[in-house]
Amino acid sequence: MSKNINITINGVVHEVDPGKTILEAAREAGYNIPTLCYHKDLCIAGNCRVCVVEIVGQKRLAASCATPCHENMEILTNTLKVRNSRKHIIEMLLSEHNADCTKCYKNGNCELQDLAAEYKIMSQDLIDLSPYKNYTVDMYSPSIIKDDSRCIRCQRCVRTCAELQGVSALSVAYKGDHMKISTFFEKSMNDVVCTNCGQCVNHCPTGALIEKNYIEEVWEAIANPEKHVVVQTAPAVRVGLGEEMGLEAGTRVTGKMVSALKNLGFDSVLDTDFTADLTIMEEGTELLTRLKRALVDHDESVRLPMYTSCSPGWIKYIEHKYPEYLDNLSTCKSPQQMFGALAKTYYAKARKLDPEKIVSVSIMPCTAKKFESNRPEMHDSGYRDVDYVLTTRELAIMIKQAGIDFSKIKERKFDRLMGESTGAGVIFGSTGGVMEAALRTAYELVTGREVPFENLEIFPVRGLEGVREATIKIENPLEEWKFLDGVELKCAVAHGLVNAQKVIEAVKKHEADYHFIEVMACPGGCLGGGGQPIPTNPEIREKRALAIYAEDADMPLRKSHENPEIMKIYHDYLKEPLGEKSHHLLHTTYTVRDNY
Repeated sequence: MSKNINITINGVVHEVDPGKTILEAAREAGYNIPTLCYHKDLCIAGNCRVCVVEIVGQKRLAASCATPCHENMEILTNTLKVRNSRKHIIEMLLSEHNADCTKCYKNGNCELQDLAAEYKIMSQDLIDLSPYKNYTVDMYSPSIIKDDSRCIRCQRCVRTCAELQGVSALSVAYKGDHMKISTFFEKSMNDVVCTNCGQCVNHCPTGALIEKNYIEEVWEAIANPEKHVVVQTAPAVRVGLGEEMGLEAGTRVTGKMVSALKNLGFDSVLDTDFTADLTIMEEGTELLTRLKRALVDHDESVRLPMYTSCSPGWIKYIEHKYPEYLDNLSTCKSPQQMFGALAKTYYAKARKLDPEKIVSVSIMPCTAKKFESNRPEMHDSGYRDVDYVLTTRELAIMIKQAGIDFSKIKERKFDRLMGESTGAGVIFGSTGGVMEAALRTAYELVTGREVPFENLEIFPVRGLEGVREATIKIENPLEEWKFLDGVELKCAVAHGLVNAQKVIEAVKKHEADYHFIEVMACPGGCLGGGGQPIPTNPEIREKRALAIYAEDADMPLRKSHENPEIMKIYHDYLKEPLGEKSHHLLHTTYTVRDNY
């Protein structure tokens, strides 16, 4: 282990680990150095130069994010030269930036705006030096809006798409004054290999990339007395929404969230966790059916490993990049789409409502859900299954618009009928959660016993490592599952599409042998989704994950097959997993998509 080194920051000696950057060392010492292109999730770029500091003995200012500390280095973070340099850089960025902030969706949560306020940029002296550019706004995607007039070319989005997702839908085009962030042949985001995951939105410091919002459409639906507006909320929303309300990251706000939704005027406030439990019943049965066909019937047409299908960003990725593995995907719709289909069939019938008058709204941590709800195959109810998808951020805007004091409202419970859920449904919000929920149910259905882990917590599939593996040996199964006796069920979990690529390539090259693989498009799973509060970074994702598992631990029921409403819907309506009605409403097919 290398010995610590001594550096001096603003005249005070500090001991730091070798290899630390000046930015890291300064922040640990209590000095805030501003940044724009830097993000904890991404590689160092040193593009914006806002983080410059003075190093004694050097003529030029150094980018603190890209400069490692060395022994006896003397650093000055607040000299006149440093402050003036930062101020001029901010002024130059503003000179090319559409600074009509009151019309910007990111107004109040823009890093450039914050720096302009901090450094008191009161004039735009450089604006006349910047030539007029005919900027375009790409609004064709149902998920993401790209506005070049607000781009500061920090390239965070480019690095995000390449490093975290391995997609590279965005790249740098042209040089010098003409340099811009573009897509393949400058096509719309809707026409390139974009998975709609929204990680570029989460990492953009300005309003150049934002989600396409449907707030006004939802307000209009709520105000229409002819409409019955049903809302569902995903598990990750309840551990993210509090941040938008000024609470600590990872604060659980389930009861207050439900209360706020009722106050907004939704006719019924229900839980996506209900259909997460339903997904486990369908997906678990599908996995066991595939295993039986492979191991007993020796059916060579059975495709293993089976991949989960509840992440729409992952689905679009595999449709573009690995269409030969589409048959390996579970045919289950995501919980959002299962809920939408049932809202206009089962729910409508039970409540004696005309499905044509039901407006189905979902609150999701994910921008890809907006694309998913627009897929042409998502009309199995006879109508569009989900009408509008709002992100966690959009819900926060609606709560603030309604003047609701989130700190003072009383907690309330979800409405019944598709509002009951278990801890297994809750953990869908974290990477590894779908796998853990499926194993809790599948193992018990096969053996009649709970999974052999203390307190149902399957730690091998938990954690924020990019890829994790778990093996569960099945011993002494029930008579109908005897063929699984002694089978070691091999599982893998991946989050972030660059890690999904590693797993699928390992399978493709026969370097890994799995039965079941969970993939989530976003780092950390849904809790790190593209629609979650900004900022989202490794520390915040970890806090949200802890909150998800704490919510699970506090639930009275923690296994999907024990949910009484799940038992009721099968008894009254669906009859059985993978049955005729389930197949029609809850399962889907996939589309081979071009790369260009």
